[in-house]
Amino acid sequence: MISAIAITQTPKTWNWKGHNITYQQAGETGAAVVLVHGFGASWGHWRKNLPVLGESFRCYAIDLIGFGGSDKPQPSAEIKYTFETWGEQLADFCREVVGSPAFLIGNSIGCIVVMQTAVDHPELALGVAAINCSVRLLHDRKRVTLPWYRNYGSLVMQQVLGNRQIGSFFFKQIAKPKVVRKILLQAYRHPEAVTDELIDILMKPAQDKGAASVFLAFTRYSQGPLPEDLLPRLTCPTVLLWGTEDPWEPVAMGRELAAISTVDEFVALEGLGHCPQDEAPEIVNPILLKWIQQHQ
Repeated sequence: MISAIAITQTPKTWNWKGHNITYQQAGETGAAVVLVHGFGASWGHWRKNLPVLGESFRCYAIDLIGFGGSDKPQPSAEIKYTFETWGEQLADFCREVVGSPAFLIGNSIGCIVVMQTAVDHPELALGVAAINCSVRLLHDRKRVTLPWYRNYGSLVMQQVLGNRQIGSFFFKQIAKPKVVRKILLQAYRHPEAVTDELIDILMKPAQDKGAASVFLAFTRYSQGPLPEDLLPRLTCPTVLLWGTEDPWEPVAMGRELAAISTVDEFVALEGLGHCPQDEAPEIVNPILLKWIQQHQ
């Protein structure tokens, strides 16, 4: 049984561009490791990984601006909820808090963030590990390959959500424990991993001022980089881990990404869903430990 960091343990705070950013840390020695959550999640999604990795390394889990306990400012010219913004945040975090280059590990959209950071600031990336990377099927460049009704439907939905009143109402309808649990039970293959604690981790930030605006800004974000744009530009060791039963990011698309020459290894996680690090940390942690040890 893996001992998780107590979610009630007070996280640390770092000020970035005048905004408070929360993060958690485990371990004081060894190579640096930074963990980056997916959409709607937070550092707490790594609570089962932090203490294990922290036994051997300096391990950090950060809340991207707009998520978790971090500030959620209204989208503006200064803060746009894009991968370029989050990539800069992560780079500055490595410089100012970590104080060194780090192994960058992400889940879902967090994978795009760590790739963006490694492309823009290669001197800060000791390696990139992507766990069930978001393939961004609703990106403008990918929607044209969808059946017309799905393409049209997604465009209409984005336009509708652009109305602030409708968008806020929609957010309130999905930001409910029963709805979140139902979504997680789709994403996880092991239903016992969908605990009340996990629901609380995801629900608490949704009550914060600005949470709805961040959610709506990202749901309308159909531009920016795709993983196939960033992966070929990586110059550090790169591994892809993929739950084979992910209903959102098909493993077949993960295998296509693995064919890119800069990807050193592809690890299929049989029978796991979209968030294997939380669903089966007893499987994922040893893989990450071995990979970091090989490349430190």
